[in-house]
Amino acid sequence: MKRRLFALSLLLAGAFLLCSACLVACGGVPRSPGESQDGSTDGSSTVRLEGAGATFPQPLYLEWIGAFIQERKGIRINYQGIGSGGGIQQLTQGTVDFGASDAPMKDEEIAAAEAAGGAKVLHIPMVFGAVVLAYNLKGVEHLRLDQESLAGIFLGTITRWDDAAIAALNPGSELPATDILVVHRSDASGTTSIFTTYLAQISAEWSASVGQGKDVKWPVGVGGQGNDGVAAVVRQQPGALGYVELSYALETGLSVATLQNKAGNYVAPSLESTLAAAKGVDFPEDLRFSLSNSAAPDAYPIVGATWLLVYDRMESPAQAVALKAFLTWCLENGATVARELNYAPLPDELRPLAQAKIDQMQ
Repeated sequence: MKRRLFALSLLLAGAFLLCSACLVACGGVPRSPGESQDGSTDGSSTVRLEGAGATFPQPLYLEWIGAFIQERKGIRINYQGIGSGGGIQQLTQGTVDFGASDAPMKDEEIAAAEAAGGAKVLHIPMVFGAVVLAYNLKGVEHLRLDQESLAGIFLGTITRWDDAAIAALNPGSELPATDILVVHRSDASGTTSIFTTYLAQISAEWSASVGQGKDVKWPVGVGGQGNDGVAAVVRQQPGALGYVELSYALETGLSVATLQNKAGNYVAPSLESTLAAAKGVDFPEDLRFSLSNSAAPDAYPIVGATWLLVYDRMESPAQAVALKAFLTWCLENGATVARELNYAPLPDELRPLAQAKIDQMQ
């Protein structure tokens, strides 16, 4: 059932992604003929909500939407995965009812959105996810990478799989004497923000020469559109290594590396090690926080939250009620599906803080 649901999500995502370029170029999500801006249609009481943004949580959001609208027949929700940067852009332009991002908005992005929308932007964390290093190496079932080797690969100073630094970490593995094909995102991406933030934390050279953000100038590698695009390149190209959200790697059968964390331990990505990254985090009032490079000894090192971005006031009261109902439903009923798709539900101490943000909407 889990694989069938995920396959359906990817099919739906593929259909949505076909029109993503049009979405950005045309300045918004097209509405159906006869549908008004407030979500109603001619002769119908259906409330429609449009969202766009991060591909990191897209499989989960599509499953949540499908389950929710089965219960709430009068609500229709469309979500398009166009990347976190696109989600922030569309929210600012007012062409969607909610955006989605795997990186919290910067102060200047919030100021621009609030000036355009005439309302306060709220960050509502939905789940945590691990950004993993997926690889394609025939016969290598287990791969360990420390901080230095990982940074070296993406800086382009380590270029071959049989490099001495990697071989020393993987005794007994038959690493091929072939080039490493680095795969990164080609679009503005919250997943990229999570990953590059981590690289900047562990590598002074990366911090000084490349930096961090949703879109950076990559020293080496080839690009893929969205998490699914990077996963597809890795799956198709022997010797490839790329970063994707955990569920994309597992559900497409890709091998993932075990990474050295801040405590010096080698930790594989899992729901447990993802949740461990939240230990000791002091969540700020605006709920913009980072889980990267946790000091917890059992934490996977590259973990991020994903947020839905909404205004605290909407033009349509009916849409505000519908969106609040959907977000509340996700927090209260979405944990089981989240775990099935390898996303970590919010910990107990964070869930009421997220609900308090939802309750501010009107």
